Amino acid sequence: MPIATWSTIVLLSVVSIASAADPAVTVDAGQRWQSLFDGRTLGDWKQTPFGAEGEPTITDGVIRIPMGGDLSGITWSGDFPRRDYEIALDARRVDGNDFFCGLTFPVGDDSCSLILGGWGGAITGLSSIDGRDAGDNETTDARVFEKGRWYAVNVRVTQGRIECFLDGESIVDQDTNKRRISVRDEVIPSKPLGIATYATTAEVRSIRWRLVPASDESP
Repeated sequence: MPIATWSTIVLLSVVSIASAADPAVTVDAGQRWQSLFDGRTLGDWKQTPFGAEGEPTITDGVIRIPMGGDLSGITWSGDFPRRDYEIALDARRVDGNDFFCGLTFPVGDDSCSLILGGWGGAITGLSSIDGRDAGDNETTDARVFEKGRWYAVNVRVTQGRIECFLDGESIVDQDTNKRRISVRDEVIPSKPLGIATYATTAEVRSIRWRLVPASDESP
């Protein structure tokens, strides 16, 4: 057997063994992603103590965040980087008419939230930039979100920039230099990393992250 072929088989075998031994590690097109959800248990995710929140459940590799009195969600209690990373997940609205994905993520010393479907179901943007939330800053946009449809969400945080993508389309490209980055007061329990909904039942799956160099190109 040619040496090159044998080496390829050995490499593939090592990757397969590593992936089988550690389900939290996946390999995607040469990039190393680490899973934040094993598909069976919440693990380091905890029910966010908003007050009047619903209790999350897991079925078939999907976390369901039920409709709460207002906010409901889960917060990550494990370690997570503050910058030069990308986080990705799939999310969908199951019931309700407000935001089905309020993804709060670290940005240096503070955190910020990407809102999908807020303010009655359509608004997207970051909360908050210089104290202005997703409904009232330069990242504000509106789009139609179909109930029951999965959306691929990616957020990339590098030195001086937040980039957000929805189904591969850029929806936010925010310069954070000399800008005050924060979250709305009611979302503080989601910090530093959390997923929340507002008067809406949602489902999330395939939650994962990877480190990226500051100069890495957008997907």
